[in-house]
Amino acid sequence: MHLGVSESMRECEYSQISTRSSTPMETPYKKRTPKKRKWESFPGRNKFYCDGRIMMAKQTGVFYLTLVLILVTCGLFFTFDCPFLAQTLTPVIPVIGGVLFMFVLGTLLRTSFSDPGVLPRATPDEAADLERQIDVANGSTGYRPPPRTKEVVINGQTVKLKYCFTCKIFRPPRASHCSLCDNCVERFDHHCPWVGNCVGRRNYRFFYMFILSLSFLTIFIFAFVITHIILRSHQTGFLNALKDSPASVLEVVVCFFSVWSIVGLSGFHTYLISSNQTTNEDIKGSWSSKRGKDNYNPYSYGNIFTNCCAALCGPLPPSLIDRRGFIQSDTPQLAPPTNGITMYGATQSQQSHMVSESETESVTKTSAFRAPNSFYRPPPLLSSSSKAPSPSS
Repeated sequence: MHLGVSESMRECEYSQISTRSSTPMETPYKKRTPKKRKWESFPGRNKFYCDGRIMMAKQTGVFYLTLVLILVTCGLFFTFDCPFLAQTLTPVIPVIGGVLFMFVLGTLLRTSFSDPGVLPRATPDEAADLERQIDVANGSTGYRPPPRTKEVVINGQTVKLKYCFTCKIFRPPRASHCSLCDNCVERFDHHCPWVGNCVGRRNYRFFYMFILSLSFLTIFIFAFVITHIILRSHQTGFLNALKDSPASVLEVVVCFFSVWSIVGLSGFHTYLISSNQTTNEDIKGSWSSKRGKDNYNPYSYGNIFTNCCAALCGPLPPSLIDRRGFIQSDTPQLAPPTNGITMYGATQSQQSHMVSESETESVTKTSAFRAPNSFYRPPPLLSSSSKAPSPSS
């Protein structure tokens, strides 16, 4: 009896299988949707090229002006001045000029095309958890939102951590939110339209090498163009020399009006590197003695050489955003910006309704912009007595 029952069940199973497979046209055809990369849904205002390998700011017009000025000036110099100088003086002149030109171009592109140190935004779960921590830490009850700053102690100096309402994180020390790129950038220095990108922790050394080498190249071209005109004027006269090489006049004008700002900018950033400051900190006067006798820069090593080595020769940190990764369907979404408007005082049903609407609007903006090998998380809420790691860490 047992065998008969089992055989009948097998026949039933076989019949069901044959019935479903007898109509192959009824089987729905599943189209494979191409996977979307994370840079295509990046929440910041950035431009991406080469499948996310190149990352720039949205406004890149001034960057192209910088590139054209360098290419045109150097092109005129190598075409009209270098042949005469190499024949009259030494062939080393165009060689040195070519090396400087390639170094300037390489550092410019490296600064403009790289991630300056963008911090990933918080997910809705992380943002909600942070809101609960703020409520508990400040004992917030009622309609008044709690303060959005925390204090940490770095090398004996109290540093404030500010909350970013766009990225939904407490920004790490020295980080700031760029209003043009709409990103929080680690060790934010400034937004430079001439390079078409923010200048932060991951590209500051290349920016400094760019302006420093550009200063040498500008002085080099200016000096040898003047030399070319003087040598030619000894042979044919000053006016004839200008007529024979009109491109030299254009090079002199461009170099004369640009050398002052470039050299001055190089000197200013040399001062910043020697004191381990950023442009943002220097403009705000964060470590100025005018704020008090006990106010000092906690990031300085107290030695100019050590500060320069830390800024220019230290290890380059990895990118915290995985912009070339693929978006997963089960990835949580990014927390939408509130622009300073919090939901304190709203009922639980109103809050859930507001959260559901905001999540629906940001369906395409996922939170998986962290690199897979990155363990970055928003900084925890630290009290004034807690200590942050030293600059060497």
